[in-house]
Amino acid sequence: LDALLFYVFFEISLVSMYFMIAGWGHEDRQRAALMFFLYTLLGSLPLLLAILGLYLGSDPHTFDMRVWIASPPLTGTAAMLALVAMLFTFAVKIPLFPLHTWLPAAHVEAPAAGSVILAGVMLKFGAYGLIRFALQMTPEAFRHAAVIILVFGVVSALYGAFAALAQTDLKRLIAYTSVNHMGYVVVGVAIAALATDPAVRALALDGSVLQMISHGLVTGALFFLVGMLQDRAHTREMARFGGLLKVMPILGWSFILAAFASLGLPGLAHFPAEFQIFLATLRVEPAAIVVILGIVVTAGLYLRAIGQVFLGEPREQWKGLTDLNARELLTLVPLLVLIVGVGVAPAWVLDVIHTTTATLHF
Repeated sequence: LDALLFYVFFEISLVSMYFMIAGWGHEDRQRAALMFFLYTLLGSLPLLLAILGLYLGSDPHTFDMRVWIASPPLTGTAAMLALVAMLFTFAVKIPLFPLHTWLPAAHVEAPAAGSVILAGVMLKFGAYGLIRFALQMTPEAFRHAAVIILVFGVVSALYGAFAALAQTDLKRLIAYTSVNHMGYVVVGVAIAALATDPAVRALALDGSVLQMISHGLVTGALFFLVGMLQDRAHTREMARFGGLLKVMPILGWSFILAAFASLGLPGLAHFPAEFQIFLATLRVEPAAIVVILGIVVTAGLYLRAIGQVFLGEPREQWKGLTDLNARELLTLVPLLVLIVGVGVAPAWVLDVIHTTTATLHF
């Protein structure tokens, strides 16, 4: 576990995503790609400073993360400064409000595959870093700042839900729900840092990691489906659709399944993760349970989207649209199966997660 190598590949990932957006994106792809690249590149510089600080603070000097975790090299003010630097970088990558503004533009202009990679993989770099770096390498400073981190997580989750509610573009709506879902991850990590009961700590941290996995599956499926719809209709404006469930039943029911998973319906992927996070929150910081309002708003916005796009009578211009083909189903079905599998029987994933999180020391 080399911190310098982590940083190098953390940055290299930006290059590939830049070219994916700029080369295969939509109308405003150049501006969105540049905004994504500069925002996340500049946002990563504080992490480099924190890594150098941890290196200089270790004796002997080393970039071995295992050494830093076993014996945190920084304490007091130095540790708090390193934590602030790391939090800034990871808040950009997650992203947390108010450092989220690059995400909707990048998602909207990226091709469907780019949006899936961005949601399913790249956002998780920030959440991974929050746990692996910030929580483990500056544990005392993290505990002192945990309430502030919790507030940012709650605000981000609620902001993402309400911002999504205001959207008319289906892809932009899903992009803002990513801000909402990743806010829950941050809430879980902050609660884990505040908890004194090991069982509650495990509940919160396991829930956060499961939420990361569920978000990749659910949001990835939704972005695939919107991309497939856009390829056929050449628009994402919800008000222009209507009745597509009768024209494209496979795409329609697949979207409804993924949307219900995204709003946290029991039996689907997000429910066990969010249930664990909310239960731990009630045990540690009951006031923060206001974050559950995000689920209510998310339910409303997805029900509105389903009604506008898929219910009712189809318009004449959409009656010729074709449903999903075999290649598209081959891409989509594994995600839908996993969404149901994780929701109905999460233990097989949670066992793997807990085996790892139980070894974390903070």
